[in-house]
Amino acid sequence: MNINSNDIKEMERRYRATLVNSLPGYKCLHMIGTRNLNGSTNLGLFNSVFHLGADPALLGVIFRPNSKDHDTLKNIVASKCYSLNNVLPEWYEQAHQTSARYPSGQSEFQSCNFSEHYLSGFNAPFVAESSIKIGMKLREIIELKINGTTMVIGEIINIDFENEIIDADGHIDHKKARTVTIAGLDAYYTAEPIARLPYAKPNL
Repeated sequence: MNINSNDIKEMERRYRATLVNSLPGYKCLHMIGTRNLNGSTNLGLFNSVFHLGADPALLGVIFRPNSKDHDTLKNIVASKCYSLNNVLPEWYEQAHQTSARYPSGQSEFQSCNFSEHYLSGFNAPFVAESSIKIGMKLREIIELKINGTTMVIGEIINIDFENEIIDADGHIDHKKARTVTIAGLDAYYTAEPIARLPYAKPNL
């Protein structure tokens, strides 16, 4: 089968979204926890978190068009902080449910049976059930004209996890953390490691 750009444009909208979203393969999966200035919490599932750099330690996340109508982005803009929380196999169905469009102000923590966890001095809620919790400080917001999406860039200011999931060289072992990954919008996987290789250098 061969699919060209014209074929993609002519596809039924939902089919096209499923195809393009799942095409890159496995992606990071995080629940983003936020709290508005009135104290109401929000939890949403995202498959668009990506690494931007280590010095400073930056992660980006893409919000779909019209996300300004949703609580997650509004809360990040208002509070300047948010949390990233990994998904474990026993919670993936509840995590998936956080992507439903609940009424503004209704907390997905309560609706989807997740527990809020807080660290001193950090306003956003973490997911207590997650094995990796990342506290983020908002650094920059970029509106992407090409498709109306919004890129949120944050700096890692806190990481909370069990000691046994980090190797001596700083590598996070996601098998030990039991992190779930995703392909597309609704296909969940547990990943099996193949190997870790040394830093690649040209053959001399």
